[in-house]
Amino acid sequence: MRAFKHLDTITALFVAVLLISNIASTKILTLGPLTFDGGTILFPLSYIFGDILTEVYGYGRSRRVIWLGFVSALVMAITLAIVGALPPAADWGNQSAYETILGQTPRIVAASLIAYIAGEFSNSFTLAKLKIRTAGRWLWLRTIGSTLIGQLLDTGLFVLIAFTGVVPNSLLWPLIVSNYLFKCGVEILFTPATYAITGWLKQEEQEDYYDRNTNFNPFHLSQTHQ
Repeated sequence: MRAFKHLDTITALFVAVLLISNIASTKILTLGPLTFDGGTILFPLSYIFGDILTEVYGYGRSRRVIWLGFVSALVMAITLAIVGALPPAADWGNQSAYETILGQTPRIVAASLIAYIAGEFSNSFTLAKLKIRTAGRWLWLRTIGSTLIGQLLDTGLFVLIAFTGVVPNSLLWPLIVSNYLFKCGVEILFTPATYAITGWLKQEEQEDYYDRNTNFNPFHLSQTHQ
């Protein structure tokens, strides 16, 4: 495989955004008419990084990064659960605070992981296919179009799996709509930055991958794109 100068940096930032967002999502925020979890503030950046990965390096390399993020989030969830279950020291009085912030239920963890996989892979797949259909033109159409699809699956699945029967419908649907609009709005707002970063990376890496012969099976983890 080719060695790239910046792929490792983008991968690290992608995973960091994912893990931080999962922890921040334990708080529900209300800003004006919008109601969303705290992770929504940062999580849209993972889709921007995902767009950049697929646009520059191709679906095959993006697929490996998506699975790396999945495994990292799973390890974090398991570690936090084990630490929370272990008996605290006698003079440590913060167990309830730990459980409130970091003691995510299995349902929340499952919702997060399922939504993440569905959203990220649909986002990467859509962008890769649109790149071929548009012959590499109209980057804005690919990034925004793929995010509209990916975030719809991600947001809808997470909220429905995590909160159906837990919160009233009067809060459930506003939560989905608010999260979706905010995340897509961030993608649109960051479009000029996405243009600048992808253009710079293509020049730096001498790479502008087209997934014409790519195996799009999410579970195909070969070192190549085929």
